Amino acid sequence: MVDAHQTFVIVGGGLAGAKAAETLRAEGFAGRVILICDERDHPYERPPLSKGYLLGKDERDSVFIHEPAFYAQARIELHLGQPAVHLDPAARTVRLGDGTLIAYDKLLLATGAEPRRLDVPGTGLAGVHHLRRLAHAERLRGVLASLGRDNGHLVIAGAGWIGLEVAAAARTYGAEVTVVEPEPTPLHGILGPELGTLFSDLHRDHGVRFHFGARLTEITGRDGVVVSVRTDDGTEIPAHDVLAAIGAAPRTALAEQAGLDVVDRADGGGIAVDAALRTSDPYIYAAGDAAAADHPLLDARFRVEHWANARGGGPAAARAMLGQDVSYDRVPYFFSDQYDLGMEYSGYAPPGSYDQVVCRGDVAKREFIAFWLREGRVLAGMNVNVWDVAGPVQGLIRAAAPVDADKLADPGVPLDSLLT
Repeated sequence: MVDAHQTFVIVGGGLAGAKAAETLRAEGFAGRVILICDERDHPYERPPLSKGYLLGKDERDSVFIHEPAFYAQARIELHLGQPAVHLDPAARTVRLGDGTLIAYDKLLLATGAEPRRLDVPGTGLAGVHHLRRLAHAERLRGVLASLGRDNGHLVIAGAGWIGLEVAAAARTYGAEVTVVEPEPTPLHGILGPELGTLFSDLHRDHGVRFHFGARLTEITGRDGVVVSVRTDDGTEIPAHDVLAAIGAAPRTALAEQAGLDVVDRADGGGIAVDAALRTSDPYIYAAGDAAAADHPLLDARFRVEHWANARGGGPAAARAMLGQDVSYDRVPYFFSDQYDLGMEYSGYAPPGSYDQVVCRGDVAKREFIAFWLREGRVLAGMNVNVWDVAGPVQGLIRAAAPVDADKLADPGVPLDSLLT
């Protein structure tokens, strides 16, 4: 039973937390809503940080989820620049960094993730960067512009989505770029070897150099500033700046301190939640990058670090907190823009989970849809420079029924027709 005397607290001022607070009010919750943000900026979206804002196409104000006045108008109490440092499930209280103690009736952990750090000598040198927060993007945007003007060299550790999007931005500014990646192709753990080469070819066409099968072992400097990097195969690469883009770790410290169930790092990490995004404590929920959810459609527990999951998961958790019947079963989805290539990926098909990759369209022209199948069933799909097909692709994933691979590969056969 939810009433006006209750207090719902949200820890985390990213997209999941902000949309959860908005949803509580939209669903009629009349009690207190408290949103705790460890950053001083109002809640903002993260995709522009490696895309439009980093490229200088979008203004700073465009990244914010709501106008600042929204929170006061919606009676959402903001605690900006205040980390939550202790959670007591027995007393149902959260303590902030300044000592403030906040009692809650229900709590949402939307603590997000932090970039993984390079564990090599030299990470304290000036010129070593990460990209996760608005302040990081502001700094990196200036760095890329400077590198472009001076023909400077950026070395990127990691050929995942962030690494590749920053590589594209850096080349757009005119900087020299080398990407160091231990796997044999970019995005190897997401797209597998079949499609990873698409992205290495794309970036090579734009002047990016790749050093595959190697890891950074040292960042060397002079007078406190980066001058080069060394890899485990003995290669030395000159560098003016280095970006660590080796993935993100879910922020689970608060949950662990409180004794909540968490997932092993080897299995992706995250705060363990059920399909209603409820943790092992019935009064605490988790959503967004920090949550590892039981997915009722895909029959697996995993963590999704992308925009769509935060945007959908925050509101779903808010409704569950209100006592509504929630089963969060959205098909995982993300998108990327690199140079003239735009893509959308739906589903979940890590290497080893599929036995066939089917493409329809022209892969050489980078205008196609790829499908990952297991026993004829579509697990995931990626549309590259082909639009308005995410709905049918997700429909095929939801159907979980065998499809004719020849028809799937034929652009003349409407995807919708394969659903019947």
